[in-house]
Amino acid sequence: MTRMRVNGVEQEVAATTVAELLVEHDVDPGARFLAIAVNGNVVHRADWASRELSPGDVVEIVRPLQGG
Repeated sequence: MTRMRVNGVEQEVAATTVAELLVEHDVDPGARFLAIAVNGNVVHRADWASRELSPGDVVEIVRPLQGG
């Protein structure tokens, strides 16, 4: 388990890559209009499976919300 901040919440995660983190948080990696940033840097979709996560990383998962 690795301790990091995901969407502003400090937590322990088992994921070692961005793609695994998405699955762990029940986010479909194939979803449209999804953006991921690690430590303030956008991670391109093509790199999600290979972008490794480290203890202390700050990850933002950004997706549109329905409503208005």
